[in-house]
Amino acid sequence: MAAVEALYKELTAEWGKRPPNTGKCGQLLDQLKVALVKMAFLPTDGNDAQSSKKQLILARSVLEIAVEHSVLSKDLLAFERYMAQLKCYYYDYAKIIGESESKYKLLGLNLLYLLSGNRVSDFHTELELLSVDVIQHNQFIRPILALEQYIMEGRYNKIFQAKSTVPAEVYSYFMDLLVETVRDEIGACIEKSYDKISAKDAAKRLNLRVPDEIKTFGEKRQWKLEANGDYSFTDRSVKPKELLPSEELAEQVLSYARDLEMIV
Repeated sequence: MAAVEALYKELTAEWGKRPPNTGKCGQLLDQLKVALVKMAFLPTDGNDAQSSKKQLILARSVLEIAVEHSVLSKDLLAFERYMAQLKCYYYDYAKIIGESESKYKLLGLNLLYLLSGNRVSDFHTELELLSVDVIQHNQFIRPILALEQYIMEGRYNKIFQAKSTVPAEVYSYFMDLLVETVRDEIGACIEKSYDKISAKDAAKRLNLRVPDEIKTFGEKRQWKLEANGDYSFTDRSVKPKELLPSEELAEQVLSYARDLEMIV
């Protein structure tokens, strides 16, 4: 246990630096994960949990740093993995080890992650685990719920505005992903709604203020840029003609007619 505590102390010292050394923190986290597994940091019954309260709190603290480290490293698979492990401590062992100060910050972060990937059903599944009071009043949860509401109502300008008022610094990366998701939704709507649109108007709707940004976005969506600077979606909006199976339809009508005659 002493060796694990020494590693954790070194990790917190590195993580506390601004900016932290992500490479060094990653190495320490890898060592701590191995050490915690050897200690069987997830107890199998209530008696084990009571006797290993100190280890549980240490493991939870390590995972909380691991979650934020994965965001800083932009490792989404690691984020999902660490959050899945961390929720065991937040929900299953809360009565034994108490509530962490970082609990709602990281649960809110997870909600934002799900929203940024347009995983609405998973978002609501996680939301159902929280109390009504937390949903309505918590400083980390309530703003994320508001973002989901803006998306449902199509008030995308509110999403762009919220980018500068995230509840915590660690939310910024997922907020950027959410903005990109929203822009893709707006882009898809533009393609369906317009035959042509100027680059200026498209940029305004997408909240892009630099000319190169709308150019990059148009290239990503494979928009056709005309010589006059307008984007054309005529080719996209014209649906290919579908041939009607006239003979088959005629045969079905005659068959129905014969059936009716038999009934009469």
